[in-house]
Order: sequence, then structure tokens, then C-alpha cells
Amino acid sequence: MKYRAVVVGAGPAGIAAVGNLLEQHQTPILWVDDRFDGGRLNRYYRQVPSNTKVKLFVAYFEGLDVFRTIGRTASAPNPIRHLQNLDQEKTCHIAEAADACLALTHGLGRYDGVTMYMGSVSDASQSENGTWTVTIATPESIYTTASAELLVLCTGSSPTTQPLPVLLPQQIGLDDGLNPPVLSQRLPSDTPTTVAVIGASHSAILVLANLSHLVETTHSHLRILWFTRHALRYAEERDGWIFRDNTGLKGTVATWARENLEAGDSPVHQYLQKIETTPESEPTLYRTYLPDCTYVIQAVGYTPNPVPRLTVRGHPVSTLKHIDSTGGFADEHGTTIDGLYGAGIAWPERVVDPEGNVEYAVGLAKFMRYLRRVVPAWTGARESVGMRTGMGSGPGASLHFVLDQKGVESGVSTGMGRLMAG
Repeated sequence: MKYRAVVVGAGPAGIAAVGNLLEQHQTPILWVDDRFDGGRLNRYYRQVPSNTKVKLFVAYFEGLDVFRTIGRTASAPNPIRHLQNLDQEKTCHIAEAADACLALTHGLGRYDGVTMYMGSVSDASQSENGTWTVTIATPESIYTTASAELLVLCTGSSPTTQPLPVLLPQQIGLDDGLNPPVLSQRLPSDTPTTVAVIGASHSAILVLANLSHLVETTHSHLRILWFTRHALRYAEERDGWIFRDNTGLKGTVATWARENLEAGDSPVHQYLQKIETTPESEPTLYRTYLPDCTYVIQAVGYTPNPVPRLTVRGHPVSTLKHIDSTGGFADEHGTTIDGLYGAGIAWPERVVDPEGNVEYAVGLAKFMRYLRRVVPAWTGARESVGMRTGMGSGPGASLHFVLDQKGVESGVSTGMGRLMAG
């Protein structure tokens, strides 16, 4: 088997990358993921109310001929058709978009020219002639190598956790804070408990709303300290564009914030204390207040996940710089790495609004629009070589990288078509 491209990751960006490569007839494709379950969107955020109108999710799921074909033929109950039948101007739950992503994953796996391989890419090496050879570790510790002309990283991001100047309180991960049933189980319902929430992003406000609901239902002893550097920021519809489209509060979260955090007569203020901070004052304020807290939840952005260890023409790459204009990468010396591309929340497009404000475009429709622009330029195919499989121990180091991006936020056992075993 010869591969035109290896795509790493099967969240929304990985799904869109495979779809766009198919649309451009850039096959065969080797698609590698350790789960093929819709990524973090499906694993952790099904309970989250979206800040995206349904019509923008539909724009993603109808963005390619390949996707439209899958949408017409998906098995009942068809989650893509379900989205199409919702009120397009309203929002929905992430679970509805995640189910549609799973339908695309299953559908893409049935296409000729797409091979799904369950595993994780530990390293990738580019030869003098530009061919990438990747090492893939299966769950059974079988190591396989594959070669291709293009290597596409859709490796995702995870919530950022910053060091705090105190040992206490205990950390609760943002993923758990965004999941009401899990959060309810993490917190005692019959014991006085104080939770500190750090941040003012969409995720932070959603955590505050989840905690507030617990106070008013099952956790009456719960108190909340909210640390924020700035006033709440809302997305605003302008003439043909959205101000703070990627960073402002939207949807039901924006409504909750206005009615509860902004309103002076809200009952929320009986159990929630707002602590205004600055980068300079934060250490002192944390040392003052956090020791009295039981738990802390940080909602301060997302950090790109580790990527495979990279070697280019015999030289290890220690730093990656995303070139968002093309989707490509440069190394620590500023040299473009041919045949290496990335997309998704870890490697988003940099956008400038009509007033000159810079943001990073995170969201399913934005990933699709970006990939439709850049994938046609990913040219220069060479014939690739096949795969070989053996036993052994794979390399464990991962790449450290920098990204020109600060605190990007947004917001299923799988029957997978053709899944290639190790």
C-alpha cells in the first residue's frame, strides 16, 4: 500500500482534513488515531451547551461533497440530518455535533483510499527526498512504520493548568468542571466546600453556571470564589461580522452571565464572590484566598498536545512554528518544513477583524473554511512506500514547541468502517 498522506488525529479537524484530502483526490490516506471516537469534543464536552449556531455546525457537515454524501447515506437515526432539521439560528448541545462527527468518521472509513489505523504516532522522520516515515504504536505495543509524502497533524489541545503559589487547594480539571454530572460527583454535597474558579472565558463562565446550579439544587453548602482579570466580554453582531467572534461570550452562557453575574440583585452573589486581579496582583491574591478553598478549577485557555518527535533530513526538530497562511510549519531556525501541515485548535488560522483585532479562528465551521483554503495548495506528491510491522519498544520523547497564540478557547465505542489492525 502506498500513501499520499498520513493524517494524525480524528477530532473535528482530523475529520475535516481527511475529507478535504479526499475532495482533492489526494489518496491513498493513512488516518491514525488511538480511538476514532470524535476526539475531545465527544469524550469530554457532550454535556456542554454550544456557543455556536446550528447553521455553522451544518456548514461544517455540508462543507464537502464527501461529507454531503455521507450525510445522505448515514444510518438512522441520522445525526447529520438531525442537525439539519433543528432551528438553524439557535444553538444546540455539543453532543449533537459530536454524534454527527462520529457519523462522518464511520463514513470516511468506508471510502476507498482511506485506511484507518488504531494507534499513536510516536515519531516521524523526513528523508532527503522529502518522504515522511512515521512510527505508529498500537495498543498492543506493536510498532509499525508507514511512509507518505504529506504529514498532517490534527493533534488537538488540552486545558492549560498554570502553577499556583500555594499547595492547596486540590485541582479539578476543566474537563470535569464542564461536565455537570461529573462535577456533582467530585464535590461533597453535605460538607461546606469552597471552589475557586480562575478565568473569564466562555469555559470559565460555564463552570460558574454549573457550580451555581449545584448550589441551588443539591450542594447548598457550596461557595465560589471567582478570580478574573477583566470584565466580561461578549460577542457582538456587527454589520456582516461578529466582534469577539472567537473570544466573546455567546448563546446561553452569555445570557446566564448577564442575568446572574452582571445583575446586582442576582441571588448568585449570596454564594459567589468576584475577585478582580491583574497579572501583578494575582500571586498575592492567590496566596490570600486559595488556602481557604477546597478546590480550584482553572479555565485559562488550551495548550497544544504533544506532537510526534520529528526529524528532518537527519536533524531533530526542537521547536515548531505554525505558518497559518499555508497550514505549514517552520523549525526553530525559521526554515519551512516541506510536506508538514497542521490544523484544528492546536494550529488555528490567525484572523483580523474589520477593526484590526487579532484572534485565532476556533470552531468546526472555521476549521472547514481554513482547510478548504489551504489543502488545495498541499501539492508535490511523490510515490510513497509501504508498511512493515514488528515488535519492539518505541521512542518515548515528544516534541516541545511554541505557538503564536495565547490561551485559545472555543468551547463512543466506534464501529469504524475499515480499521486496520497492527
